Amino acid sequence: MNFDIDKTTNVDEYFMSIAIDIAKHGSPDEVPIGAVVVYENKVISFASNMRETDSDPTAHAEVLALRRAGIGLERWNLSDCTIYVTLEPCAMCAGAIINSRIKRLVYGATDTRFGAINSVYNIGTDNKLNHRIEVTSGILESECSQLLSDFFKNIRKNKKCCE
Repeated sequence: MNFDIDKTTNVDEYFMSIAIDIAKHGSPDEVPIGAVVVYENKVISFASNMRETDSDPTAHAEVLALRRAGIGLERWNLSDCTIYVTLEPCAMCAGAIINSRIKRLVYGATDTRFGAINSVYNIGTDNKLNHRIEVTSGILESECSQLLSDFFKNIRKNKKCCE
């Protein structure tokens, strides 16, 4: 995917809006999280959650987007890439981001239960690890949070009607 970005465009908001669209268009059975990997201002991979669909506990949007980026660039080291994610990554995804050597992580909503970047853990910036990432949080946070709120509200509503 090629996108023209002019000097007036907020690059982080632009790519986060793409991640939001990906989350919105994922499977209705999946928690709506979208991830986009960007290289030289071009989207090289994207994914939404696929855990339920694939019966795979590791099929988080971030992991899938990183796998696809590696395949697309034909290398595992993504040190010149940025990943945009609608929700703060969990410990597994934070580990995958560290191991891929991603330069920068941009996320929207904070995850106070499982977040491993700034909330519960600080894996992305831990000095004990051999790689640290630049982190920008809160980009289009209200839109990202609303997606999740609507999803879980719908689940609760459907659960009540079926009991």
